[in-house]
Amino acid sequence: MTSPLYEIVYYHGVPGRGEHIRLILEEAGAPYNDLGALGWEKCGEYVNGYLKGHGGNPPYFAMPMLKHGDLIINQTPNILLYLGSRLKLCGSAPDDLYRVNALALTALDGLSTEVHDCHHPIATALYWEDQKEESMRRSKEWVKSRLPQHLDYWERALKSASEGSHSPNPGPWLMGDTFTYADLCLDGTTFAFPKALAQAKESGKYKLLFQHYDAVKARPKIASYLASDKRQKYDWGVYRYYPENDVVAD
Repeated sequence: MTSPLYEIVYYHGVPGRGEHIRLILEEAGAPYNDLGALGWEKCGEYVNGYLKGHGGNPPYFAMPMLKHGDLIINQTPNILLYLGSRLKLCGSAPDDLYRVNALALTALDGLSTEVHDCHHPIATALYWEDQKEESMRRSKEWVKSRLPQHLDYWERALKSASEGSHSPNPGPWLMGDTFTYADLCLDGTTFAFPKALAQAKESGKYKLLFQHYDAVKARPKIASYLASDKRQKYDWGVYRYYPENDVVAD
């Protein structure tokens, strides 16, 4: 029996949180439809319909959503958990699914949500220009205090994996020699704070992390996707770049 096609339900013209879902499907070589490619009007019809509840599924609060047959689910980590188990990207041991999920949740919280909140520290409904002063202050504090904590953690996690401390076979990925969807979740900071990331790389303290970042981009299917027209440009949405916020640690 043929499995139904995966459908990503997300806004048109913005990678956003939907990009994590695209990456796992691309890595797995799984065919999918991206409703964002339909354009604003047509995409909006699907988005509004699915958000209200559709075909026995509950109404959902926000994008992204994944439609697979009759099932519709939302929340990025929930979708990744579902896809990871089906596409064999959740580790090699039975309980690895939960370990990989924990790693992905940590990455999405720290390198996605926290970064987004630097741009909208007062309210997500306000434009950046309406909270510019607070945003710049938060960005400086985040780069100074939170970013090093996240980088230190991921460097430790990769070192543990490379030594086989938490996986049966040592390797360069977060679960040793087994690539998982958690490995696709570590790039949320690079677009928003390139100067801070360049400074961190030059420090030499996070060699495993930056090697990992380059290795993920070099994986054949990921590299092909990144070079294709399907890869949308990061210019607005969750990962947004403001030169005034692009600060480095003092």
